[in-house]
Amino acid sequence: MTADERRLLRAFRALPEIRQHSLLDYAEFLIGRALPQEVDTPSEPLPIPRPERESVVKAIKRLRETYPMIDRARILNETSGLMTQHLVHGKAAAEVIDELEALFQRHYESQQAAS
Repeated sequence: MTADERRLLRAFRALPEIRQHSLLDYAEFLIGRALPQEVDTPSEPLPIPRPERESVVKAIKRLRETYPMIDRARILNETSGLMTQHLVHGKAAAEVIDELEALFQRHYESQQAAS
């Protein structure tokens, strides 16, 4: 463990639990905002299987983990639209998840073709 890691761990342990969660949220935010060269991002989708029963929110999280190489900002509008179809218009979760999987796959293939 490096000196910075030890320092971070000491600071984390010194915080009340609610602040620890905030620090973790901030760290995850920074990871999400990192430039591609700052994070070792896989070039192939990760093999994360779809559970039998899954909410749309959990599916989005799973797909973000499956396709970490996809720029979230580029699919935000389409992802939000699908979520709205489910929450507001009552479209079945399984159907929305199928469409989300196709969306992520399309963007992955498009990104691969461009590089």
